[in-house]
Amino acid sequence: MERNGAYYRNGKKGGWAMAGRPRTERFLAKLDELGGRAGNGALKALLGWAPDVYDRVKAELVEAGAVIRQPGRGGVVALASRPSGGAPVPTERLPSRAPEPSNVAARRAEKPKPAQPAIATTLWAAADKLRGNMDAAEYKHVALGLIFLKYISDRFEERRAQALADPEEVDLVEDRDLYLGDNVFWVPETARWTYLKENATSVEPTVGALIDAAMIALEAENPSLRGVLTKNYARPELDQRRLGEVVKLFSDLAFRDAHHGQDVLGRVYEYFLGQFAIAEGKRGGQFYTAGSVVRLLVEMIQPFKGRVYDPCCGSGGMFVQSERFVAAHGGRRNDVSVFGQESNPTTWRLAKMNLAIRGIEADLGPKWADSFHEDLHPGLKADFVLANPPFNDSDWGGERLRGGERWQYGAPPAGNANFAWVQHFIRHLAPSGLAGFVLANGSLSSQQSGEGDIRKAIVEADLVDCIVSLPGQLFFTTQIPVCLWFLARDKSNGLVKDIALRDRRRESLFIDARGLGTMETRTLKVLNEADVAKVAGAYHAWRETGGAYADEAGFSKAVSTADIATQGYVLTPGRYVGTAAAAADAEPFADKMARLTATLREQMAEGARLDERIRGALAGIGHGW
Repeated sequence: MERNGAYYRNGKKGGWAMAGRPRTERFLAKLDELGGRAGNGALKALLGWAPDVYDRVKAELVEAGAVIRQPGRGGVVALASRPSGGAPVPTERLPSRAPEPSNVAARRAEKPKPAQPAIATTLWAAADKLRGNMDAAEYKHVALGLIFLKYISDRFEERRAQALADPEEVDLVEDRDLYLGDNVFWVPETARWTYLKENATSVEPTVGALIDAAMIALEAENPSLRGVLTKNYARPELDQRRLGEVVKLFSDLAFRDAHHGQDVLGRVYEYFLGQFAIAEGKRGGQFYTAGSVVRLLVEMIQPFKGRVYDPCCGSGGMFVQSERFVAAHGGRRNDVSVFGQESNPTTWRLAKMNLAIRGIEADLGPKWADSFHEDLHPGLKADFVLANPPFNDSDWGGERLRGGERWQYGAPPAGNANFAWVQHFIRHLAPSGLAGFVLANGSLSSQQSGEGDIRKAIVEADLVDCIVSLPGQLFFTTQIPVCLWFLARDKSNGLVKDIALRDRRRESLFIDARGLGTMETRTLKVLNEADVAKVAGAYHAWRETGGAYADEAGFSKAVSTADIATQGYVLTPGRYVGTAAAAADAEPFADKMARLTATLREQMAEGARLDERIRGALAGIGHGW
């Protein structure tokens, strides 16, 4: 039976345990490795568990007396008891409470061990060794393809182990339908990770040739993967020895958790996408939207249930965050249906792999295609549109699309696709649908080539629900100032989960969030949880019945359509929110001037004293004056 590191039934209906290693033992062993004490966040990340799984196991161990809670930022846990041999005690044999042994106390007195690097950064450092002189745009498919192959192989082996452990399924272990019925790809023997690890070598056949053969076999056995996987690992410029080392490194790390590895491996995949976006610069924007911007969009529109559409989906980040939002609010994955389209063939493949890693079923069309010229979802009416279209795209083929019914609010200029995208989003909105998307700030005020007239028509159609100005430096790929648009088909009422929305007709909310954000690196700013909550909270309070919304000078203001008209239909939030009130200065002017001049006199006197000391020192070596 294949039990090493795989999940198996533990005799309880719907229950699963780690074969050969219950979660309680893994928790205690990892805590012991960290010196007997660790923060909840760090320990949860190292175990690779979902928050609910981690909290459940921790509660079980606390109740058993094996672990104690301690104060600290985010909470701290510590070992309460260990047997003399040092191995963690199985939960069923733990006493209700035990005194702390001296060896644990001694460990706590030792200098703390340095934090272990995250799995994602470790894998990135290793995989980056493979790159050599390859361009990042090309190399990303090599690294991300390996991650995808590791994931589907692990899922297959996990399901196979379950079948071997179940008397009712053991005879079906080689039946393809057993796996396909659980949305698990069928992996031929020569495409399984264990086979690749055992044969990782730089001699013929090279490990790259074996991986290429594995990818070909996977596509042959799984029609949904055809044309998706990278199949050029045997290329001469890819160091086969290092490729074998990376395969072995991937093998040594556990990509399994309560969600079949989707949490851990999905985070690794997302980290890699972000790193490649940095490496590629401007081109990275074709497949990656900054995570904090995606979180804000999703938190604002709250896609609890319905059809989610992104006609320029890149690598699928909007869909991933939507699924996370639903899960975080107690919903089910199938509460949302995902529809997307991508015109870049390599980016379309990235999206297919990114969503498959997380088990997200999405209709991205049978191929890559341009949403303007070949709409793969022509009849779709979506409940939510989430998108980050290319900014100010001049090469969208607009000269071939001047007529037709699609431009309800006016034909967009052939040299800029911003309002072509806006009208495409509107066309695909359901009668009660809501769209949230990113655009360049120029879309808020431009008057050239008829854009001002299109914006006026959209405002007068009462579609603009909210506009948010974002701070600069949020994107790896551009320094262009950006904003968020939120359009609602019907502002008369509505319901978000169990919260009623008020009548917002002929009114829009403007939010100036340019002052938010924290610099994560010298060139990159991120919106933290408090920033996202502040912006989303203001929007929700404004649109909800009984919401405790109030205008905040310098940040937000509710504005009537009539007032927007007096501003020439310019939608820049700074025109409406005003400036924040300056903090009152309680110190009288005369007293402040007296204090400041006294301080200045002291500083000038000290400066003169230091000048004299310097002249004296120079005179001592024959250079005085």
